[in-house]
Amino acid sequence: MAVMAPVAASAPTPAARRRAALVALAAAAVASVLAALAIGSVALPMGEVLGWLAGEEAPLVTAVLELRLPRALTAFAVGALLGLAGALLQALLRNPLADPYVLGVSGGAAVAALGALALGASFALMQAAAGLGALATLVLLFALAQRAFFTRDTMQGEQATTVVLLTGVMIAAFASAVLSVILTLASDTQLRTMVFWLLGDLGGATSLANALVSLVILAVVLVLALRRAPALNLLLRGDVQAFTQGVDVERTRRVLVVISAIAAGTVVTQAGAVGFVGFVAPHLVRLVLGNDQRVLLPAAVLAGATLVVLADTVARSAFAPVQLPVGVVTALFGVPVFLYLLRRR
Repeated sequence: MAVMAPVAASAPTPAARRRAALVALAAAAVASVLAALAIGSVALPMGEVLGWLAGEEAPLVTAVLELRLPRALTAFAVGALLGLAGALLQALLRNPLADPYVLGVSGGAAVAALGALALGASFALMQAAAGLGALATLVLLFALAQRAFFTRDTMQGEQATTVVLLTGVMIAAFASAVLSVILTLASDTQLRTMVFWLLGDLGGATSLANALVSLVILAVVLVLALRRAPALNLLLRGDVQAFTQGVDVERTRRVLVVISAIAAGTVVTQAGAVGFVGFVAPHLVRLVLGNDQRVLLPAAVLAGATLVVLADTVARSAFAPVQLPVGVVTALFGVPVFLYLLRRR
């Protein structure tokens, strides 16, 4: 009787590998939040953390986690929004150097926030000022780049994208100059707070309500972005080709810019100017998963969230009771990892 040769196990399909990667990123994001709840000046066993989340009564654990939970959730939302905004802008502008600050929206929000702080405003008013500054800068961006946003000539699409990018860069440069003036005129007592805020600081993230609002904004903009992911895939091949395949290039470009601006503005109101994450998180997942925006956008969200949560955990615990700006930690750890992966590619 003939003996049948064993059938080799088939290799995972690309779709299966991508699903597995997304599951791994989601697990890493959840694990980073749990680690943020457990690690600090008062270390908590993971069992007690999980028990508290399940509703067990523990007064000491409750007192600690009620302080850590808003900060951990805010860090998650901040990193996720930065990852999403960076991925959208890099695809929309077809520029690998684009990040959430390239449109100048974050710079405008920072000017408004530090201006309010210099006038003696409370932290809550500073957050409100940052939100209004982001909105005002977005309106200015649309006004200055009106022809680029509202052009109906598809053949000028590439030039329109460049106009948007350059307009944002100029707004960001102007905002940077105004920030320098504010810092120069600030008092010594205000200067430390301003510098920490400009470097990215989650020390003021103590409100669970604000954290939940940020997560809701994240969910809304992510859904809106994913609905346009197929169109964004076509835009990566050029505006003309996207137009011939039925994409409303003008409307898609406007919507994606608004989504990116809302994401960046929300980040600034919650954590100040956390740099680097919006640039590197999309690159990291792109090296592994490719450039399909249907997969890349949620992957960049999870990678950015994990990066900021872990960085903030290190920032508040490594030299406790002294806390480092979270933006400094993201750069110190993220840059070497990114360069290592880039060399291996």
